[in-house]
Amino acid sequence: MRRRVSRKPPWQKRIARERIRILFSLALKEVKKRNYERARRYIELLRKIGKRYNVRLPKKIKRQICKNCNIPLIPGLTAKVRIDSKRKLLLIKCEECKKVYRRRYK
Repeated sequence: MRRRVSRKPPWQKRIARERIRILFSLALKEVKKRNYERARRYIELLRKIGKRYNVRLPKKIKRQICKNCNIPLIPGLTAKVRIDSKRKLLLIKCEECKKVYRRRYK
């Protein structure tokens, strides 16, 4: 017997994307107020919405979130940013959990 695939209507996905952007902007505001727990909760909610409605997080948002502790990475506030010119890497270190992200650049 074939399994029925349920797809969410496009209007629901559009609303989900909008809510993800709103929650991310709220998380950024809370981090600037030093309210890390509320920011962490907003990030958890936006990830949950993305999973429920099968919507990918935009790359810009995805790269600004620590995958380990769910805190928005803001240079100088919650993250240290270094450039390794020999290996052409951008090193981003989360100040909360000390996780290091390495991203290539040209």
